[in-house]
Amino acid sequence: MAQIKKKKITPRQKMINLMYVVLMAMLALNVSSDVLKGFTLVSDKLDLSTQNAMHINEGIYKNFDEQMKANPTKVKEWYEKSQYVKQMSDSLYNLAEELKEAIVRKSDGKEADIHNIRNQEDLEAATSVMLAPGKGRGKELYEAINSYRKRITKMIADKEKRQIIESNLSTEVPAKGKAEGKNWQEYMFESMPTAAAVTSLTQLQNDVRTAEGEVLHTLVSNIDVKDIRVNEVNAYVVPNAQTIVQGGRFQAQIFMAAVDTTNRPTIFVGGREIKSDHGVYETICNSTGDFTLTGWIETLNGSGEKVKREFQQKYTVIPPSATVSADIMNVLYAGYDNPMSVSVPGIPSSRLRVSMSGGSFTQKGDGKYIARPTNVGGEAVVTVAAETEGRVQEMGKFTFRVRKLPDPTAYIPVGDDHFLGGKLAKQSLMAMTNLGAAIDDGLLNIPFSVKGFEMVFYDNMGNAVPEIAQSSEFTLRQKNMIRQLSRGKRFYITRVRAVGPDGIERTLNGAMEVIVN
Repeated sequence: MAQIKKKKITPRQKMINLMYVVLMAMLALNVSSDVLKGFTLVSDKLDLSTQNAMHINEGIYKNFDEQMKANPTKVKEWYEKSQYVKQMSDSLYNLAEELKEAIVRKSDGKEADIHNIRNQEDLEAATSVMLAPGKGRGKELYEAINSYRKRITKMIADKEKRQIIESNLSTEVPAKGKAEGKNWQEYMFESMPTAAAVTSLTQLQNDVRTAEGEVLHTLVSNIDVKDIRVNEVNAYVVPNAQTIVQGGRFQAQIFMAAVDTTNRPTIFVGGREIKSDHGVYETICNSTGDFTLTGWIETLNGSGEKVKREFQQKYTVIPPSATVSADIMNVLYAGYDNPMSVSVPGIPSSRLRVSMSGGSFTQKGDGKYIARPTNVGGEAVVTVAAETEGRVQEMGKFTFRVRKLPDPTAYIPVGDDHFLGGKLAKQSLMAMTNLGAAIDDGLLNIPFSVKGFEMVFYDNMGNAVPEIAQSSEFTLRQKNMIRQLSRGKRFYITRVRAVGPDGIERTLNGAMEVIVN
């Protein structure tokens, strides 16, 4: 087959192409910045929640130590189990911390700080540390999580709590990852930004301390408070979350480290007694900002004396947030299936309710949608809502400009290539059957249907001789005209009529020059 040469690009067109690439890069950077900021916010809140859980757990360990000294015969069994829980929890927690530091050092260098990551967008650091052939530590983490989950859940009697811990520490690969042939570590860390990888490991540390706390409370429940802990009763607050979306519900369980079911404590919040058999307090969060829940608990010890302990718990209320991005660019094309991605931090896609004005918006997978707007030159508004706490709450509105699909480029199929003009062997010219058209600019890849075109030949006198086809196929007369051309002669393909997926017929500007080689 003869060599095919593409039409030369003018300096002006090169400049336009360069500006187009720069614009796309700037748009990509803007999206990346918002996403990375979200990871930083989530990671900071997870760190705060983890520290609170560690503080509670440390208090329980301290009480175990004191009880062991006071009555070793009765406490020894539960004390030894608590130490076993501490050892295996610290082991997995420290492994996650070590991996966080390794990833950030790979991204930022020796002076790296996991609390102030400079290269948050680095896509190579996590992949190198976790998946490098022969030395990647992803499999080590995978096996450590599985071992910890198996051992820790055996120590939780409550079935519902055990299922929650198993779910939090699951290493099951989602259906999307299985379809791509990925294992757990590849799904979690392959091409993952440094900020996202660190946040994922911070979430694991939070889950470890939560599981550790559940087991410790189970162990504590096996000890009689009247004999051991009368003088060491402390108040604790366990919130359902420390970061609340505006309009959401804040819930916290307030309790002492161990309670007598025949002597429920009395709880006061803001000076008012809370009427709850199980110490559950909740309030609607209508304002954003940082808040502190304060109060005290009163109960009677084994001697009938009143014991009072104060408590406080900080939490943050944030405004609703959602992310909607066009997978191609920041505009939508009318009459075309535009791929979209929609997500809300902390909420699964199955609980999202997404709609769009001025067209249809259809879900095609986990967080993936197809937008098909109709109004060229107008705007399409995507509204994202989520089901939270039994109600539907709006999380945000996103506006996109709607444009007509750009005109395609006509081409002659030559094997697997698109011939766009220039010299072409006569043998190839005689073998061609039809004319094609498509948008194929590296961003869009959209085929069009050719409805007709015109070929212009020149006779020996220099007169133009047009030949018209009423479909995409070359006519017999057009092929006969080509057969008569000698080497070096040329003809032009012009007035190409094409219809795209939007159903709009258009006549393409310009002409394709073909030279017989």
